[in-house]
Amino acid sequence: MRISSESPSRRSKPVGEMASSFFGRGPRSMKESRSEPPPPPDRGGTSKPPPPRPPRNGRGPRPPGSGGGRRLLGMLINFSLTVAIWVAIGLGGVIAYYAYDLPDLENLTATARRPSITLLSADGETIAAYGDVYGEPVNLQDLPASLPQAVMATEDRHFYSHFGLDLIGLARAMVVNLRAGHVVQGGSTITQQLAKNLFLTPERSLKRKVQELLMALWLEHKFSKDQILTLYLNRVYLGNGTWGVDAAARRYFDVPATRLNLYQSALLAGLLKAPSRYNPQNDREQSVKRTTQVLANMVAFGVISPEQASEALKNEQSSVRQVSHTGRYFADWIHDLVDQYARDDRDIVVRTTLDMGLQRRVEAELEALLAKSGSKAGVSQAAMVVMTPDGAIRALTGGRDYATSQFNRAVQGFRQPGSSFKAMLYLAAVEAGWDENDMIEDSPITTGKYQPENIVESHRYEGSITLRHALAKSSNVAAVRLIERIGPKRVVAVAKRLGITSQLHSDASLALGTGEVNLVELTSAYATFANAGNGVFPFGFTEVRDNRGNVIYHREGAGTGQIISPHALREMDDMLSAVVTEGTGKAAAIDRPIAGKTGTSQDYRDAWFIGFSADYVGGVWFGNDDGTSMHRTTGGSLPAQLWHNVMLAAHKGLPARPLPGQGGEEAPSAENESGRPSQPAETLDNIWNGLVKMLGG
Repeated sequence: MRISSESPSRRSKPVGEMASSFFGRGPRSMKESRSEPPPPPDRGGTSKPPPPRPPRNGRGPRPPGSGGGRRLLGMLINFSLTVAIWVAIGLGGVIAYYAYDLPDLENLTATARRPSITLLSADGETIAAYGDVYGEPVNLQDLPASLPQAVMATEDRHFYSHFGLDLIGLARAMVVNLRAGHVVQGGSTITQQLAKNLFLTPERSLKRKVQELLMALWLEHKFSKDQILTLYLNRVYLGNGTWGVDAAARRYFDVPATRLNLYQSALLAGLLKAPSRYNPQNDREQSVKRTTQVLANMVAFGVISPEQASEALKNEQSSVRQVSHTGRYFADWIHDLVDQYARDDRDIVVRTTLDMGLQRRVEAELEALLAKSGSKAGVSQAAMVVMTPDGAIRALTGGRDYATSQFNRAVQGFRQPGSSFKAMLYLAAVEAGWDENDMIEDSPITTGKYQPENIVESHRYEGSITLRHALAKSSNVAAVRLIERIGPKRVVAVAKRLGITSQLHSDASLALGTGEVNLVELTSAYATFANAGNGVFPFGFTEVRDNRGNVIYHREGAGTGQIISPHALREMDDMLSAVVTEGTGKAAAIDRPIAGKTGTSQDYRDAWFIGFSADYVGGVWFGNDDGTSMHRTTGGSLPAQLWHNVMLAAHKGLPARPLPGQGGEEAPSAENESGRPSQPAETLDNIWNGLVKMLGG
């Protein structure tokens, strides 16, 4: 057996391994000591530097600092992952918080319908109807293509391509708003608008926006695009209490939604931005402008040609159904009074006191007079109230044009009544013992810094005149002297008793009507003179029934009873009659006994005439909403003319009757607040006061 001359322990090793072992650079075993023995000394007695480390995997030496860069990169990656995880957790928490009280998303068919309120005139004619109106549900494929095209062109051009949130449209809206410096364009999609219309309120808050987005995403997941658009068109609000395109089509055009033409489709799409502002039955000019813009949007969207848009605009005159605004000021006033009777699902029908024939006459005469003389007189507005002596309102208009302005100047407008308030002053004087033939001085007077003047008949003063003549010519200086003699507090008390609820100041200027009142309360105060001295509560409806025909309310009672004594009534009716027969109210005279009073406030800001016959009481106001002065327009001019024109028509066919204070029939004495019979007119005190005056005391 041949044995190798080289034992295993002495077998040669690779050079690299040997070098590594020699210099202590090789890999250590787990058992190897951490302390490294010093390298053996060189045999030549001198130390040599260690040879360079061999290459690693053929890549050459490791560059300095490369290990630190990798560690930094790892730390950044770990930090980013941690932040992302926490952001995801936070976002999930926010979504969970806002989603916790989301409405029931499954309940798409439920509707929160406002009860219907229908107002009927005294003879059963419909005046107005309030409440929500829903049309017939329509399928998208049954509608003309122009309607969804108009809606998408105006509201959401990327409807069929986005996932519920239109990032492109949102970015575009942000750019437009930044350039304008304020919000002029929104970025909500049709899906978001549907979510808001179905489940949310118009509240502007972060919570509402987050919930809107969540529900939009849910709708996109749950329904197809066609289904979402169908739901939207059937549930969107389009003004005048109409919900859905079918209800709006019938309200504005008297056709179902399936028969809409191009112009009508564009008009409805334009209403989505602001249903009240662009309502074609309220503001035709704004509606046409908006519809023109929608048609331009459709051209830009590529669904119609410019020629089709132009052709649609040519036919717009015959497209919109015109509605009558007759009695709408009255209807709005009554609606606010009866709204308490309509609740939940209970619709109501209200029988009012309005005479539609007389109402139409009032509105026509008012407009005709303003059109003829308003510009020259410097007056832009007027209001009128007509009632029976017991307070039942037969006609009421609160302005010249309801479609232009819904502000009710007969109810909501508080203005200075001027000399028309003097009826309260002279009644207070009569009740204090004065007689219509008593004398009062009509000459300049100064009370402290207050110096009233007569503004009628070129500031002429007549010296000593009777109370009857002073009221007929509307002497301001005589009125101030009179209120100083009887006291302002007595005048305020009389006014309150006759139904003036506005705040009045107890000073000498009250004699000239410096306190502010509204037309209805001042007219009802005069109604007391026509109602044989019985107090009047103005009213506009007599009965309310529910949708089953049950009577919910029926008016009972007849005012406050007698609050003016027969003697005082005779005196006042005679003095107020003189205003028409020989004083400032001659223009109001008609073919029967009437009485009334003119009124002109300071600087000709307001002009009034309040008058009455045995059958009707009417109040008229002329002026400007901004309080600017008219061109020397007084109560004896335009207001008295309008009163004359209306009352002449109202009394047609009625026999002429004397006024209550002049007709022989007098109401029985009423009891005062203490429960005792009222004092008769000719008391001993009154007689004594009369004797003192006759003797010059």
